[in-house]
Amino acid sequence: MPHRAPMILAALLASMAAPVLAAAPATPSPYAALASIEMRVAAIGFRLTTANAAWCPVRQPQFGWIWGDPRLYTADRRAEALEAYGAADQLHPFIAALAPHSPAALAGMKTGTPVTAIADAPVPDGIGDHPFARITAIESSMAARPVDTAIVLHVGAGEIVSVTPVAGCVSDFRVEANEKPGAVADGRMVLVNQGLADFAADDDELAAAIAHELAHNILRHRARLDAAGVDRGIGKQFGRNARLFKQTEVEADRLSVWLLAGAGYDPAAAGRFWSRFGQRRGRPLFQASTHPNWRDRVASLEAEASAIAALRKAGQPLHPPLVDAPPPLE
Repeated sequence: MPHRAPMILAALLASMAAPVLAAAPATPSPYAALASIEMRVAAIGFRLTTANAAWCPVRQPQFGWIWGDPRLYTADRRAEALEAYGAADQLHPFIAALAPHSPAALAGMKTGTPVTAIADAPVPDGIGDHPFARITAIESSMAARPVDTAIVLHVGAGEIVSVTPVAGCVSDFRVEANEKPGAVADGRMVLVNQGLADFAADDDELAAAIAHELAHNILRHRARLDAAGVDRGIGKQFGRNARLFKQTEVEADRLSVWLLAGAGYDPAAAGRFWSRFGQRRGRPLFQASTHPNWRDRVASLEAEASAIAALRKAGQPLHPPLVDAPPPLE
């Protein structure tokens, strides 16, 4: 009978010589990255709106959440998308993100929680077939409520949660899976592209970009531009239209620095962000007529940050420009 030791040794040596095939790492879900950014935007948006509420002429209830909806995803990707949020219900809207220490978080709500009814009424279904129609209907109904009145939500399997919001500046927040580093405000919504969050160096810089869009809503720029009869088509690039659009951009820049300061972010982050943003490759040239030159923009932002620093050094209270009486668009 042959000895077992040499046989075992030979097998061991053979196994050591054989190549080891490691399992290929699983491709991370794009929805997990999106969900992470939504959490950042929810936290920043809640902080900016609530910390600066006293400066905002119009306020709305802030709950500290961002909503999601299974309807946003095609049937073949829906299960994967919902898994990233910890959601299992494929019919009802759900909580996609929560700001830490916000009313919704303190009430015990979790991301992925489906909401089946609001204030004992079915969740609004939304008008039209836009993917965000139902979420927009929910957000609009919430924004119209009193700023400090509790609302009852039916969540999960028959559970009821009561959430009492806090007052905040007018705006809801949303993230779009778009690689372009951009954002937009429409008067009640701040829509942040995923690419913008990826571009920002840190949360202070992301807050600077979000504060700029929030400032547009606080200063009612869309309504004021509409009242001034500006052309939002190709004509916006020329003459009076371009001049008025540029005025609103300058105003939003100025106010954004004060919103950062009011919420405890670094006011200098605005200058850092827009300096890098203005020098990025592939920036759209057509914005030259409607937006300040990036160097002028950064100089203006730094001037506001210096004004804030001077007030703080003198022990004076902060009060931002423009919110009491923004100059007319004419």
